[in-house]
Amino acid sequence: MKKYSSYLIVGLSVVALAFSTGSFIKVNAATEQTVAGQPVDLTYASQKALPAVVHIKYVQNSKVQTVEVQSDPFSDFFSDPFGFFGNPQGNGGKQKRKIQTPKREATGSGVIISTDGYIVTNNHVVNGADELTVTLNDNREFNARIIGTDPTTDLALIKVDGKNLPTLPIGDSDKLKVGEWVIAVGNPFGLNNTVTAGIVSAKARGLGGQSDGPNISSFIQTDAAINPGNSGGALVNSQGELVGINAMLYSPTGSYTGYGFAIPTTIMNKVVEDLKKYGTVQRAVLGITGGDVLNYINQQKEAGKEVDLGTNEGVYVDKVEDGSAASAAGLEKGDVIVSIDGKNISKMAECQEIMSSKRPGDKVTLTWLHNKKKQTKTVTVKNAQGNTNVVKIADLDVLGSKVIPVSNELKKQLDISYGLQVKDVKSGAFKDAGISDGFIILTANDQQMKEISDLQKAVKEASTSKNPVLFITGIWPSGKTDYKAVRVGE
Repeated sequence: MKKYSSYLIVGLSVVALAFSTGSFIKVNAATEQTVAGQPVDLTYASQKALPAVVHIKYVQNSKVQTVEVQSDPFSDFFSDPFGFFGNPQGNGGKQKRKIQTPKREATGSGVIISTDGYIVTNNHVVNGADELTVTLNDNREFNARIIGTDPTTDLALIKVDGKNLPTLPIGDSDKLKVGEWVIAVGNPFGLNNTVTAGIVSAKARGLGGQSDGPNISSFIQTDAAINPGNSGGALVNSQGELVGINAMLYSPTGSYTGYGFAIPTTIMNKVVEDLKKYGTVQRAVLGITGGDVLNYINQQKEAGKEVDLGTNEGVYVDKVEDGSAASAAGLEKGDVIVSIDGKNISKMAECQEIMSSKRPGDKVTLTWLHNKKKQTKTVTVKNAQGNTNVVKIADLDVLGSKVIPVSNELKKQLDISYGLQVKDVKSGAFKDAGISDGFIILTANDQQMKEISDLQKAVKEASTSKNPVLFITGIWPSGKTDYKAVRVGE
């Protein structure tokens, strides 16, 4: 989708797949094991995946923005009351100017995960979009709206109004094995419905923490060709199951010459569920800082120190936050986490992947080494604020209707320059507040409603405030001005 800022890792550029690719080969649908030494047939997986992978067109309309620019350094020496020189009277320094941004268009990919039109894609594919158009494999087109986004994992959930849409069954990425065949399906370089094939090159690959990329550290690495445009497309196993969402490529050129990276379904499932239910992702943290045990041992060796932690695998604990789950368990600096909920942990990426499936208030069983002696305790994990509260952010679904930009004809008729018109009101917040079809929203909580994204932002901000109400000023098609208070949260 849109060009994601590339960033360097060990000399290679990691490029978010603003545009994706795919590849394929299959095993018998009923056979989960391939025969050693025999070719793998991925045609079954391709046939399952292609109808469910969509092309996404992103449009960001031209906008007027106010920016600060450096004024003429000589303006302090004379007065320019009429602004002939583009500066206010002799104040020098910086001044604000309005600029017109160009219209932007880009493309990416997405995966239909429900017959009623929920689609998973990357956050960088849809972030900032004013219009999203989804095209299916059979060339049907739909307008899409954003249900929720999560920049941390670079995932987004969007929806189209459709019925009986083709879907891709979701597989368990935990069951993937290094060396297993997979296909990548998407729309690279504008080449729609493209499939490429490769193997799983590594699991729980850590590439997170970059300033301009997602902070996810547990990618599936594959050598299936992935290119710009594949962003948000499907990584599929030989049984035709979705096991990852293609997100990045690892390349010295910005196009495929190296490896691609996909977000595993173990992470995707939790993000999608949270976005549907809460509008935002509920994250639980252990409350530690640290890293891979092997990295710590090597660092100590470079410093001329020998350490014996009782293991060469696990997560070395460098710091424990007060009041955290780790603190409640009794972890201390120098301990090594070796297992969570009975699953062995060999590195930090594996720990982060398990924690990404947890919500504040969940119980986890930690096993760690303290002075090389194993200890186990079950504790309640908390959020980053140190509590177990659930954060809810409402989406437009809570309003129980659709909204569309007001037509030019109606603008002229009512002598207004902007607004969002309500249509198809069903049960929901609008109906409860006495808003029906035709009502035009001019402002919500004192913000002008020019684009649908303006209302989405207002709803989300209101839903997380102490008083989750939208105070709306609007006008009926008759010309009558009206004021409504719409409750968007509990």
